[in-house]
Amino acid sequence: MAMQKDMMGRAVRDSFAKLDPRVQIQNPVMFLVWLSAVMTSVLAVASVLGARDAGVPTYYVVAIAVILWLTDLFSNFAEALAEGRGKAQADSLRAAKKDVEAHRIESVEDKERFTVVPGAELTRGDLVVVRAGEQIPGDGDVIEGAASVDESAITGESAPVVREAGGDRSAVTGGTTVLSDWIVVEISSEPGQSFLDKMIAMVEGAARKKTPNEIALEIFLVALSIVFILVTLALYCYSCFSAGLNDMANPTSVTTLVALLVCLAPTTIGALLSAIGIAGMSRLNEANVLAMSGRAIEAAGDVDILMLDKTGTITLGNRQASEFIPVDGVDPAELADAAQLSSLADETPEGRSIVVLAKEQFGLRGRTLEDKGMEFIPFTAATRMSGVNYEGNEIRKGAADSVRAYVEAPAACSPPSATRSSSASPRPAAPRWS
Repeated sequence: MAMQKDMMGRAVRDSFAKLDPRVQIQNPVMFLVWLSAVMTSVLAVASVLGARDAGVPTYYVVAIAVILWLTDLFSNFAEALAEGRGKAQADSLRAAKKDVEAHRIESVEDKERFTVVPGAELTRGDLVVVRAGEQIPGDGDVIEGAASVDESAITGESAPVVREAGGDRSAVTGGTTVLSDWIVVEISSEPGQSFLDKMIAMVEGAARKKTPNEIALEIFLVALSIVFILVTLALYCYSCFSAGLNDMANPTSVTTLVALLVCLAPTTIGALLSAIGIAGMSRLNEANVLAMSGRAIEAAGDVDILMLDKTGTITLGNRQASEFIPVDGVDPAELADAAQLSSLADETPEGRSIVVLAKEQFGLRGRTLEDKGMEFIPFTAATRMSGVNYEGNEIRKGAADSVRAYVEAPAACSPPSATRSSSASPRPAAPRWS
């Protein structure tokens, strides 16, 4: 509700700001209404000062002027309201950009000493350290460390990706979140040129292109308006001619002819033409689709089936555990307990979802480091596993290839008394992801 009030308030303010003739001239039909409103306003002032227009009452001229200004304001309001959602989304992105705090460091060797600065103040070449749970403040490259990064807010990909120094997986985007470990990022973009800044500009849609249909309709409306202007001028000339033949004053007032011109002109279509296009862009924005032109809106209206080949585009932003599926006669409660234990040190969204699912389905509660002398192994981007060691047992959960390599490692790597087991090997039971 508060957001709707803000949008309405902004639309009202923008309605008056759009009375600028440089804005009005972009819509020829409404520019004609604007000129008519200005003309009748001048006639109203002249009427108040005693210079009557063909003897018509002052209140009549004032009423016509007010109606014409309200007509223009209504057109501006419809367009501003259609633009409101895009501007609200842009403001939200801009606020998120300003709220990101960056831990700027002087050198890679001195990572523990940092200065907290707003992300918007970072420039090319600045070094920042980003730890688990923090947002990356700007576009850049990882120059030290490795971390699991959630890029779903930018790319729609639900699975976290590993970003590490060196190679082709070092680039990071501002606004994404580090889920585990830490990285040192060298900022590669100047202020106002980051990916998030470009997204804000796209959402605002300041450079919306008109469709061929809109251009053709606008030309037709301009032609009609010119015809109606000529008709109105002809009526005034005929009235003057008739009045002259009868030796009488011209009974037709300019105010009446201006009101007639606005009534004849396709004012409603001209007023709502741009608003219709912007409203189409706004509706697509609700589905997280950015349309930069009217042609794209028309193409979207012809789409019956949309096929997407990117995982996570039409799913949740983060993977969530939805079911425990035991195999080989394993008790479901035992599986849930093992999965929960191996996830207690996993601070990623999917790790936390396993703990929640075990609690909801089997009433299992989280444990502490002191329980049975447990040694919890946190999730890292390097190992891509998390787990727990206790009473000579080892439980691991993670990527299939990482668990396989861990299980198949030489026995010399483990204590002689340890017995290895895994809750996430390629075949045994594992949580089902959604």
